[in-house]
Amino acid sequence: MAIPQPTRLPQAAYDLVQSASRSITEASVAETITQRYAHAYIAALRAAAAVLAARARPTRGRPRSVWLLLPKVAPDLTEWAIFFSSCSAKRIAAEAGSRTAVSARDADDLLRDANSFLALVADQLGVHYQAPLHPVGV
Repeated sequence: MAIPQPTRLPQAAYDLVQSASRSITEASVAETITQRYAHAYIAALRAAAAVLAARARPTRGRPRSVWLLLPKVAPDLTEWAIFFSSCSAKRIAAEAGSRTAVSARDADDLLRDANSFLALVADQLGVHYQAPLHPVGV
């Protein structure tokens, strides 16, 4: 389902919200725990990138983690940035195929949290977002 684009939102930010929404859906129907975790993390990452695309000014220099940049652009999202940054190592292990990196509870909790974060970001950016009907853990 296409999300209506607000007129003042940069196209890149809008596209990232849509992409994050698709990742939430992919996470909710993932066949494995590690896939669910990885897709949920990517959804949160894309939601954070949407905030940066909407609010940050491009700078030159070394690339930085979205989780380090987000608090500078949106201080109200600092706790979310800290939380998702703390999930990075598990996401890397999950994507690498580790079967012990995350539990079903970890994956369900991250999906729920990523969905909540995306809903908050979409609201802040003025983009309509509706979560999948029956996502796991939400």
